[in-house]
Amino acid sequence: MGLDIRIPIGMMFTILGLLLSGYGMVTASDSALYARSLGINVNICWGAALLLFGLVMLAFSLPAFFKKK
Repeated sequence: MGLDIRIPIGMMFTILGLLLSGYGMVTASDSALYARSLGINVNICWGAALLLFGLVMLAFSLPAFFKKK
């Protein structure tokens, strides 16, 4: 049928979201790192957003992935 771009995009955003969230969790106790962002751990926030977007893209690609040819 053609190239379904949702699978690699979903995998890329999921992996990046996991990495960024993991980094945010590891550095959560470093208050000097998050002083410029008013103490908000933006790495966890944006990592979760990327992870959610990647999982949504993968969920949308499931019917096309399991579709019989």
